[in-house]
Amino acid sequence: MAAVRVLVADDERLLAETIAVGLRRAAMAVDVAYDGAEAVEKIGINRYDVAVLDRDMPEATGDDVCRWIAGQRLGTRVLLLTAACGIYDRVEGLGLGADDYLTKPFAFAELVARVQALARRTAPALPPVLERDGVELDVATRTASRDGRPLALTHKEFGVLHALMRAQGQAVTTEDLLEQVWDEHADPFSNVVRVTVSTLRRKLGEPQVVQTVPRAGYRVGLR
Repeated sequence: MAAVRVLVADDERLLAETIAVGLRRAAMAVDVAYDGAEAVEKIGINRYDVAVLDRDMPEATGDDVCRWIAGQRLGTRVLLLTAACGIYDRVEGLGLGADDYLTKPFAFAELVARVQALARRTAPALPPVLERDGVELDVATRTASRDGRPLALTHKEFGVLHALMRAQGQAVTTEDLLEQVWDEHADPFSNVVRVTVSTLRRKLGEPQVVQTVPRAGYRVGLR
C-alpha cells in the first residue's frame, strides 16, 4: 500500500530498524522511535496512519503511548507488539485502545498485512483500483498503467501517484506529498517532490496527466 505513514517504536534498535526497512520496501513512509517518550514526541509533531508499538519500552511503555493516542483522538491506528502471548495479555492490550495485537516472534508478511489493513481504516473507503483519464492504479497489487500500458514505477513514484489519485482531481500540496510519501528525514526545502513528479510525468507519457496547480500543488487530470 502506498501513501501510508507509520511510526515504529521499539527499544530493540535492530528490530525497530529491520521493521522500518521492511515497511519502506512495501512503499510506506516510516519513522522510528526507541522509547515511549520519543514516540509521544514524534506523534505530537507528525500525522501517522499507524503506530507499531512495543509494549515494553523505557521512559513510557507502549501501553502508555497507546492510552495517550486514544485520549488524543488522533485517528492513528495502533498495533501493539509483545512477547506475551496469553489471552489475558491480548485482551488487556486491546482494552487499552489498541486496534490490533501481534506477538513476537512474528512473520513479517503478517505484520505488513496488518499495518496495511489498519491504514485502510484511517481513510475513506476507495475502490481497489483507482482510475482517472486512462490511468489505472491497483493498490493491492501495487501496479499502475496508462491506457493499458504497464508503468514501471519506483516506490516513491507509486506513492505520489497514489496520493494524487486518491485526491480525485483535487490539488495536493508539496507539503502533503512529503508527509504522505516520505518520512521525517525528508528536507522540506529540497526539490525531491518536484524531481519525483518530473520522472513520473515522463513515465506516464503524453498527454500530460499530472498537472501543476499554481500555488496549490499538483493534481491528476487532463486539462
